[in-house]
Amino acid sequence: MNVTLPAQAIATPTRRLRVAVVGCGIGRSHIVEGYQPAPECFDLAALCDLDPARLASVGEEFGVRDRVTDFDALLGRDDIDVIDICTPPGLHKSMILKALAAGKHVVCEKPLVGSLKEVDEIIEAEARARGRLMPIFQYRFGDGAMQARRIIDAGLAGKPYVGVAETFWKRTAEYYDNPWRGRWKTELGGVLMTHAIHIHDLATFLFGPIDRVFARTATRVNAIEVEDCVSASWRMQSGAFLSSTATLGSQDEISRLRLHFENVTIESTHEPYSPGDGPWTILPANDEVAAAIEEALSDFEPVGRRFRGQMAAFHKALMAGEPPPVTSRDARRSLELVTAVYASADSGTDIELPIGPDHPKYASWQPQD
Repeated sequence: MNVTLPAQAIATPTRRLRVAVVGCGIGRSHIVEGYQPAPECFDLAALCDLDPARLASVGEEFGVRDRVTDFDALLGRDDIDVIDICTPPGLHKSMILKALAAGKHVVCEKPLVGSLKEVDEIIEAEARARGRLMPIFQYRFGDGAMQARRIIDAGLAGKPYVGVAETFWKRTAEYYDNPWRGRWKTELGGVLMTHAIHIHDLATFLFGPIDRVFARTATRVNAIEVEDCVSASWRMQSGAFLSSTATLGSQDEISRLRLHFENVTIESTHEPYSPGDGPWTILPANDEVAAAIEEALSDFEPVGRRFRGQMAAFHKALMAGEPPPVTSRDARRSLELVTAVYASADSGTDIELPIGPDHPKYASWQPQD
C-alpha cells in the first residue's frame, strides 16, 4: 500500500520529533494517549490555545513551559517538526496550509476541511510541501480492527455481503452551549461529520470503497442548525451493501461495526469511542476457515490503540520516508461520503461516487441561503 515519498519530503535527521499542539481541548487527548507515552519518539515542545486558563492548566499538567496564543508564532520556528491542529473545524484549512507552507509535518483532527474543493486544495499544497499531512482517524488503530484487516487482506474473508455501521451517542443542549458547536459555519456539519465520521472511516478501511449512497438526515434531538440523526445505504464497489445509522439521542452510547463476508462475520466491540480495540468477534464459516485465521494471526503484534497507535505509526512512517498511515486522500474519501450523504438527503436520489468539481456540492455541502 505504501509508496516512496517524493524527493522534496522532509528527511528528519533525528529520531525524536518536536511537536506543537494547537488547541488544548482534544489536543490534551493527543498528548495523553499519543505523545506522552512515547518520549523516545516525541518531545512536546509547545502548546497553543486562545484560552489562557486552559493553556496554563495543560501546560502545568505536562510540564510544558513554552505556551503561546498566536498560532503564527509557531510557523517560523526551526525547533518544531510537527504541528498538531486540534482547533474547531472551521479553522483547519488556513492552519494546515500555513503549516505546510512553513515546511512542517501536520497532524489534524477531523473533519479535515469543509468541502471536497478545500481538501483538493490541501492535497495540491501537500504535493508541493516538504512536510506530510496526517488526518486523525484513530478507530483504525486497535488490535481488533487491525486483526480484521489482516484477515481480509489475507483473502480469508471471501466475498463481502452486507454490513452495518452504527453511532448511537447522546448529546444534550449542554453540549451545544458553546460558541462553535452545532453551527454550519464553525462545525461544518452535525452527527455525520463530527461523530459518525470515524466509524465510517473504519467501515471503508475494512469493507472497501463506496460506489453509491442514498441517505436521509434530520434534526430531531437538539435545537441546532446541523443534523443529529442520519440513515444511509451504501453500495460498495465490490457490490456489497452497508447500512449506516447515527443519532445523538440514544440513552446509552455505542459504536458498532458488523461485517458479513462469504467465510466470516466480523463485529467490533461496542465501545463508543474506541470500537477498534480488541477483542473483536470473529465467526468463521467452518473449522478450515477458523484454522486459517488462527494461522494468519499467529504472529500478530499489538499496534497500540487510538492516538497511541496512530502517532506511533506516523513516527515510523516519517522515519522510513514513507507516506503517513492515514493520508490526505483518505480524508478526501471520508469527505466524499459526507458530500454524498448531504447531496442525497437534499435531492432524495442516489449519489454516485466519485464526486468531482462538476458536482453541485463539490465546493460546499452546506445549505445555501
